[in-house]
Amino acid sequence: MIDLYTCDTPNGRKVSILLEETGLDYTTHIVDIRSGEHKEPAFRKINPNMKIPTIVDQDGPTGTPIRVFESGAILQYLAEKSGRFMGNDAVTKVECQQWLSLVVTGLAPTFVQVYYWLQHAPNATTPEITEFGLQRYQEEMKRVVGVLDFRLREYEYLAKTYTIADMAAFPWIDRHEFFGFSLDDFVGVQNWYNRLSKRGAVQRGMNVPAQN
Repeated sequence: MIDLYTCDTPNGRKVSILLEETGLDYTTHIVDIRSGEHKEPAFRKINPNMKIPTIVDQDGPTGTPIRVFESGAILQYLAEKSGRFMGNDAVTKVECQQWLSLVVTGLAPTFVQVYYWLQHAPNATTPEITEFGLQRYQEEMKRVVGVLDFRLREYEYLAKTYTIADMAAFPWIDRHEFFGFSLDDFVGVQNWYNRLSKRGAVQRGMNVPAQN
């Protein structure tokens, strides 16, 4: 059994999508990051970085519980545990790793920065600085989405086959309207997004934790 500590954010949902795809048994523990629950001592014992998602696999590689934090590491751990979604040959495994790295270190951080400048900066700094910061990160966000689009105009998935790289990217792209860009401007990403949206496991994973 896997204990998943998460909340309703793209970072959390990439892991729940993979759990649904693999069929691994898991229990969801909701961490209310808006009230600061992730900063409490009890949660810090689970994740010293005090962020979601985090998992505790009660049946780790040595037969004892193991804690895994950082979403990219969790995805790789669960893919290896299930033996699925890391690429079906040596080439696609490399492709999976490089696209996962781009999503985790390039795509996701720019979305987070846009969120900050949209939601928090207006109350913390001047309109001129807010406008500058928002424009800077929205341009970078769209640039990285364009990198995905360049790839997805040629292939159905980021690593040619469906992998954890796609699962890592999907929850961020799902928020495109909030983040201020249209999928009409990224045909490859749009087709990929529509294709993944039809997967039952993706639909279930995007509803973890369940919406009221």
